[in-house]
Amino acid sequence: MARSRKKLPYAGACAHSDKPSKKLAHHQERHAVKDALKREEDIPASKAFGDPWNGDKDGKIWLGWEDSEDLRK
Repeated sequence: MARSRKKLPYAGACAHSDKPSKKLAHHQERHAVKDALKREEDIPASKAFGDPWNGDKDGKIWLGWEDSEDLRK
C-alpha cells in the first residue's frame, strides 16, 4: 500500500456535530411561527426550515492536486 494513491483529491467534510445547524433551523422556525401567529396566518411546515441533507457533516472537500501527501491512502 506504500504506492497506492487516491484517484481524485476529495475528502469527506467532517464536523464535530450537527448541533449548530439544527439550532439555527429551530430558531428560524420558532420566529416564523411566532410571526405567523401575530399575523393570524397559517403556521409554516417544520420541514421548510433546515435541510437534513445539507448539514455541516455532509459533503466533500476538494483538496487539490498540489499536495501529494493528502492523496496517499
